[in-house]
Amino acid sequence: MVELNVGKLADDLQSLVGDAEELLRATAGVAGEKAAEARERAEESLRAVRSRLKSVERDLTGRARVVGEYVEDNPWKAIAVVGGVALVLGLLMGRK
Repeated sequence: MVELNVGKLADDLQSLVGDAEELLRATAGVAGEKAAEARERAEESLRAVRSRLKSVERDLTGRARVVGEYVEDNPWKAIAVVGGVALVLGLLMGRK
């Protein structure tokens, strides 16, 4: 089963953005109009990705806090929901 680790994914994306920025700095001396245009587009895309990543991190942190508070306030409901989901998944996996 594949588990989505949001923290690891965010770290990997941050690393990717950092590597791309470093690559852009390293190739800054490459002459040519097309190279300069490509670098500008890449820098713009990286700024947009970095901004979206920060927004997603804030959103996920807020949602995790809300879920944590709900579970603390309603532990038996949370257990019932998890049990129901586990039952459904077990039934679906048992059919294969």
